[in-house]
Amino acid sequence: MKALCLNCTLKPSPETSNTEALAKVVLGAMEGVDTEMVRVVDFDVKPGVENDMGEGDEWPPILKKVLAAEILVMAAPTWLGKPSSVAQRVLERLDALLSETDDEGRPVAYNKVAGVVVTGNEDGAHHVIGEISGGLADIGFTIPGQAWTYWNKGPGPGEDYLNDGEGKEWSHTTGEAAAQNLVSVAKALGANPIPAPPS
Repeated sequence: MKALCLNCTLKPSPETSNTEALAKVVLGAMEGVDTEMVRVVDFDVKPGVENDMGEGDEWPPILKKVLAAEILVMAAPTWLGKPSSVAQRVLERLDALLSETDDEGRPVAYNKVAGVVVTGNEDGAHHVIGEISGGLADIGFTIPGQAWTYWNKGPGPGEDYLNDGEGKEWSHTTGEAAAQNLVSVAKALGANPIPAPPS
């Protein structure tokens, strides 16, 4: 089983990413799963709602990883109470999957599960989780119950996740539970796949 995390931080490598640090907790709790993280901002992902937006678009190889994984974790910081612009672009590019089906007529995102990781110094973590989860569910991903975690030093400005111990234990245990739920539901769907929708 494979799990892919799309880290939607605004910070290019090699800058330290608080979002990546918390996402690693979730991936690390997925026992027996082959995990990988992609920092999306390191790639030239063109705007658009197609799988390939032409010359220079570096989304297609990332999409290939999404399609090869049973579990998708989207990790994003909160900015102005909303998901990062990178997270929004990822959702827009994933929208192209709505029109694609497998050999049995199922949308290609069916029987894949997805969860969310959020960090930020502002209020709005639950809003970001809802925005991302709702978009992924529309595309066809299955969102298990409590398949998310967040760290939020707020309200107001505060220390970064990596520089402040307050609240980390809750974020970590919640993330470990999210990992367990994601893996459990992915296994269940593998054994009993969702059928194609009625035509």
